[in-house]
This record gives sequence, C-alpha cells and structure tokens, in this order.
Amino acid sequence: MKARLVPVHFSTGQSKEFTRQLGALRDLLREHADILDPVSLGSALPEADAVLFPEVLGEAYRRLEDFRSINVPILLITSEFGTLSMWDWEIAGYLRAEGVTTIAPYSVQQARKVCRALAVKRQLAESKFLVYQDNPGEGFQAEIFKRFYWWEDECSRRIKDKFGVAIVKKSFRELGQQAKEIPDTEADEVLKSRRFPTGDLTSRPLLSAAKLYIAVKRELDRDPSIRSVGINCLNESHVSDTTPCLAWNLLYEERRLIWGCEADTMSMLTMYILHNSLDVPIMMTNLYPFVVGQAALKHERIPSFPDKEAPENCVLVAHCGYLGVLPQSFATEWTLRPKVLAIVDDNATAIDARLPLGDMTLAKLDPRLERMTLLEGTLEDYAQYPESHCRNGAVLRVRDGHKLMDRLVSHHYLLMTGHNRVEAEMIAKVFGLEVEAI
Repeated sequence: MKARLVPVHFSTGQSKEFTRQLGALRDLLREHADILDPVSLGSALPEADAVLFPEVLGEAYRRLEDFRSINVPILLITSEFGTLSMWDWEIAGYLRAEGVTTIAPYSVQQARKVCRALAVKRQLAESKFLVYQDNPGEGFQAEIFKRFYWWEDECSRRIKDKFGVAIVKKSFRELGQQAKEIPDTEADEVLKSRRFPTGDLTSRPLLSAAKLYIAVKRELDRDPSIRSVGINCLNESHVSDTTPCLAWNLLYEERRLIWGCEADTMSMLTMYILHNSLDVPIMMTNLYPFVVGQAALKHERIPSFPDKEAPENCVLVAHCGYLGVLPQSFATEWTLRPKVLAIVDDNATAIDARLPLGDMTLAKLDPRLERMTLLEGTLEDYAQYPESHCRNGAVLRVRDGHKLMDRLVSHHYLLMTGHNRVEAEMIAKVFGLEVEAI
C-alpha cells in the first residue's frame, strides 16, 4: 500500500519551480506514494492521506486560515533531494508558531518513512485485530492478570476511536480444540516444509505447535482484514496444550503478521505502527529495571541481577523464560525449545533467540493513545540463569533508570534495534501522537 498525496499550490498556480519539484518528488517517492493531480490552496481536497507542498511562498503568511482548514497531515518537501529546503525554515517556523503542525523531512529516507506511516494509518482504519480469549483475568495468576488495561472495554473503544481498528474477540478454548483436531499428517507437512532449529524438542510438542499455527492461519485466510492476532496464552493456558510462539514466528515470516503475546492489544498497536512505518526489527518483552530489586528477582526466580557498573541504569528484559517471541529473520541466534514457565502445558514450547548487541530503542503507547514513551539505550549483554524464568535474557543500559521508573506505562514494552527516536518523532505526527523521550 502506498500513501496518497495531493500536491497543493498557491494562488500563483503551478509555477515552473512547482512543476519541476513535483516531478522530482514523483521520482523520489515513486515506490512509497501515489501523487495525485495538484489543487489550489483553499480549494476542496480529494480523498488523500496528506497534502504535499512541493513549493512554499511568502503568501503562506497571509493564508494561515487556509492552512488551518486542512484536516490531513501537511508535508513540506520543497527541495529536489526530498527534504524541506533551508530557505523555507522560516515559513515552517511561522506555521509551527501559529499552531499548524507540518511534517518537514530533512532526508529522503525520512520522507519515505513518512509515506510508509501515512499508508499504515489508512490501513489501520481498515483493519481488525483478532484476540483469542474467553475469560481474561479469571485463569491462572488471576491476581496479576486482572490488572491489565488492554482487556478493558475502554481500551478497545479508544483504539477504535483513534485509529479505526476493530478489536475482534474469539474463543481461545475453541481455537485450542480446533488445533487438537488437525491430523498429525497435516502438521507434519508444515514441519517438513519449514526450517528452524528445535533443540531437544520431541515430536509431540512440535506437532502441537504446528497445529496451532494451522488453526490461526485458517482464520486469517477467511478474513484478510485481520492484520494482527493475539492470544491470552498464559492466563488461559489451561485451554490449550501448546503456546503460539512458533505460530507467531511462521506467520510473521510468511505474511508479516504482527502478533500479540498475552493478547496485549496496546503492544500489538504500538508494534504495528512502529514496525510497518520504520521497517525495523521489533518485539515485545518484559522490563525488569535493576532498581526494582527483589520484586523483579522473585518474579524471574533469579538470585541477583548481573554485576554491572552503574546498575541503576540497567534493565533486564525477558519474557516466557527467554528474551521473548522473536522472528527468525530478526535474530542472530534462534532455537525453539521446551517451555520454561510452569503456568503453561508441559507440551508447550518457547523461543530462545537473540537480537544483535548495540543500539536499541524501547517504546509503548500510553493508555490515552495520545503519546508514545520512547527511550534509547544499548543492548549490552545477555544473562543466563539455569532453572530460572530467565534462561537467556538481555541486559539493556539506559540513560537514567530512575527517570525510566517514573515514566513507564507498562511492564510490556516494544524493543527495537537501532536508535529510532528521530524517525519515531517524525512519523508520530502522522498519527496525531506526541513522543515523550525518557
């Protein structure tokens, strides 16, 4: 899907500079945007994802109300290099001072990512997120799971109102039963046609994992508007003999499906926006800042945090015994292993995988869907604790661990490779979001 951009010109019409620059942008953005026929500022706009100004003039100072009347994002891309021209910083600054939000890329890569984000925004409004659950919060560890915002009707309403995404709920119990009824021969064909390391897993856990993948895939094939799927796989694990980790890996690799551990729709939405706009490796995991101390250690069943300098600025991240669900194409190492957590069936599996060391970014939407908390740091190391709930977790270093604790919005956060704050701040404008850099 490409962004639909409508070029806008001033009362002077389509000048030679306007026409020349528009031609350059059609070429630079041809893989990311469909550029429509130009219209005059103040006239009715055709259906489009954003307006595009290939040229801005001093007339902008006298047309403020026309700018304010534009109800889609405003792109200022006025140089042949796919950026805002330096001569136009003053006009952009004037519009910003008067409360008109504009998007002004300063590299062609940013311009392309903005176009990706615009297409993602339109696609979201046509999408469904499917979650499998029956009685969330009433199963295992109810004292923990009853606290989560993503299961509140208010959360689903806000997602629908802000982004147009419909949250569709179906029975996990029925899905588990459907998976069990799939013949072993069909599951075996899936396993034979895919290549992935399986450690010391026996055939039965592998067959069960493949069957759940088949059951979810059938649902996706029936409804192409489903673009993310989550399962209440821990809290209600008693209704299934396996976990969806392998399914999420295979479905991402085959169709870039965004997954949701524990049916966390807030994580699903954050991941969908960031991954599809920025095209960077991303996953959901749990945060255990070192400053939390015994509360975190007890939950992960480990004796102590790794010995690090300035430990107050370190965070252990782990989920379901390892780093978390990570597609093979993102990983430097990847193996499907037997389950770790006692909460899931003995037949279940988990992914043991690693992201590359180096720059990383954490992000998560806030409950009101008005801002995104974002934090850059470093993936410094991996830590292994045999016979614990952290067999292979990552150690992150952040700038200020105390500030992180003050601004966190969830124990679930999205972990991306690279430092992505600048690009995230730019694409956030497309979605009407503020970014709070921690």
